[in-house]
Amino acid sequence: MNILSPSLLSIDFNNIEKNAKILDAAGVKWYHLDVMDGAFVPNISFGQPVIKSIRKITKAFFDVHLMINEPKRYIDSFKDAGADLLTVHYEACENIDETIELIKKAGMKVGLSVNPETEIEVVKPYLDKVDMILVMSVHPGFGGQKFIPSALDKLEWVKRESQNINPDILIEVDGGINFENVSDVLSAGANVIVAGSACFNGDISENVGRFNKLLGE
Repeated sequence: MNILSPSLLSIDFNNIEKNAKILDAAGVKWYHLDVMDGAFVPNISFGQPVIKSIRKITKAFFDVHLMINEPKRYIDSFKDAGADLLTVHYEACENIDETIELIKKAGMKVGLSVNPETEIEVVKPYLDKVDMILVMSVHPGFGGQKFIPSALDKLEWVKRESQNINPDILIEVDGGINFENVSDVLSAGANVIVAGSACFNGDISENVGRFNKLLGE
């Protein structure tokens, strides 16, 4: 099963409830929520209060991507805000094992992400400890960037290496995904697709339907 997880970084925040209802009506089951701290990445987005407010208007699965330093400080508050899955960055955690265990203890699923410049092999010790690996196909921090082709090799590596370790692991890709390249990332092994601009530019319902068709949903 392939999953579309629209990135709310690209949603119109003046009409967020209206657009959330459009997503839900179009069959979207996951929302991707990017949290940026202005330190780990050179930008600031939104935090727990915004997530909590969105939680009130949808029952979608909240796929929360923490682009923040030492995210273990905020695990409980994101759980309280309504997160279902927390993805943390390999590069942002001093003790990854501890962070993973704290997320699990809080009752959430856990994902581990790597930046484009990080060798994908660093995630191997964690393949049997996490629910999802997120491969960044752009440099984190800004929406609307161009897809980095080397992400395909990383997706293939995760798919191959996880077969005997954790065959049920989710493999997410985030950054520069559009209607033209989504088939490539699916073929490389991704089964959770994050798309921002491609979902929200134009007719949201039509865009979601087009993605779902390409995802085989």
